Amino acid sequence: MPFYESVFIARQDISASQADALADDFSKSIEENGGKVVSRENWGLRTLAYRIKKNRKGHYVLLNIDAPAAAVQEMERQMRLHEYILRYLTLKVDELATEPSLMVQNLSPRDERPRHNGAGGGGVNDKQTSQGDDQ
Repeated sequence: MPFYESVFIARQDISASQADALADDFSKSIEENGGKVVSRENWGLRTLAYRIKKNRKGHYVLLNIDAPAAAVQEMERQMRLHEYILRYLTLKVDELATEPSLMVQNLSPRDERPRHNGAGGGGVNDKQTSQGDDQ
């Protein structure tokens, strides 16, 4: 069976769990038509480059699919009809990626990001010393 990568963007006003439920519904559609979803990545709520149907943000989800063309066409038909889906794109690929995508690799918890102290010209490694601490 051919391999596909499908990304869809869901509206910003739904919760992350509802976006996962949408991905579950589309996965079930693929499985009912003789295929399987090999992996799924939730890229989270991200800002769109431009407004789509009055939305500035969207929940991004990637599905790696091993399915016949008819199963993918049915999934895309359901995406077109669903009111929460803003956009989708499905590509046929030669092989599925085994490692996480670059989008997931670039996502990092807030604790690991360098902090900006808000002072002009100062860096993260600036030391603030007081005379009372040295003794």
